[in-house]
Amino acid sequence: MLPVTVLENAFVRLEPFEEANKEAVRAALDHDPAAWDGMVSAAYGPHFEAWWDAAIGAMQSQTRIAYAVRRKSDDVIVGTSSLYEIRIEHLRCELGSTFYRPDARGGVVNPATKLLLLDHAFGHGMVRVEIITDALNMASQSAIRKLGAAYEGRLRKHKRTWTGRMRDTEQFAIIDEDWPAVRAGLESRLR
Repeated sequence: MLPVTVLENAFVRLEPFEEANKEAVRAALDHDPAAWDGMVSAAYGPHFEAWWDAAIGAMQSQTRIAYAVRRKSDDVIVGTSSLYEIRIEHLRCELGSTFYRPDARGGVVNPATKLLLLDHAFGHGMVRVEIITDALNMASQSAIRKLGAAYEGRLRKHKRTWTGRMRDTEQFAIIDEDWPAVRAGLESRLR
């Protein structure tokens, strides 16, 4: 089992979802509605409550650890990211369900968050962490490639988005043998 705990470095503090950070998460996600179009579910505005309840339910079933991402430079929750589809029997999980406010994109928040999440997964026995994204989301694909994740292919008509569109999914993964080089790359980016 992956422990549900606060993860922290010099740039971000990842706080597991709980009632105390719910409204700050809501405020962080209530931005950029067009960015949600490629997501399986939406979490802005009227969609937030159902999305939050699903995340809490998955945490209770131990298949997800959803985190509020707090930027340490201003102590503001600027988004969310998760370890999910946790399959202890296969020593694998996915990293994703990531969304940041526009002002938190393109800086240290994402690499600092990914470093913590990957370290947590591999440090607790995972041998494979998958990262998937909509085939139309070129920015996300670029960020995943920049992490050092290996591209594994396109899954056609893999998921239906909340808008009803059947999306193709680009699949990437980092395995335990890749992790030292990926970690070194992330640490270098944060220096």
